[in-house]
Amino acid sequence: MAETNQNGGAATPPQIKMNVMAQFVRDMSFENILAQKGVSGDVQPDVQVQVNLDAKKRNVEDQYEVVLKLKVDSKAKESGDQLFLLELDYAGVFMIQNVPEDQMHPFLLIECPRMLFPFVRRIVSDVTRDGGFPPLNLETIDFMALYRAEIARRQAAAGEGAPTANA
Repeated sequence: MAETNQNGGAATPPQIKMNVMAQFVRDMSFENILAQKGVSGDVQPDVQVQVNLDAKKRNVEDQYEVVLKLKVDSKAKESGDQLFLLELDYAGVFMIQNVPEDQMHPFLLIECPRMLFPFVRRIVSDVTRDGGFPPLNLETIDFMALYRAEIARRQAAAGEGAPTANA
């Protein structure tokens, strides 16, 4: 049964508002190890991508900072020699209103990174290209699956410390 307001119409929850106030590269490092070693020739890369997220409330009301931390490690498939290492911390400042408190954590770690990801993808592509490699176009990241996996990992870690009952 739907709730009604004073005028007899259905009450609607306040609409969620999200504005990107700013976005910026907080920290970036690109090491072209292949060029430093002077290795030449055609090399087949094996690329590993690690993603971490961080979110915190800012001192301004309804503002949050979300940081997408990316580590891209590329090694030669055959020899295992390091080709390049890219580390990028890309931050966004978001004004978020009307999100229920119990839904804020997943909102910050799913929706906000989705907004930042296209910019991160472009930076990674440009930096790898400018570093002398073919542009690395990251696959789309499923932030929902990443969030769920982290929650499951934390629950499993918390469960390991609990005493077990033997029957």
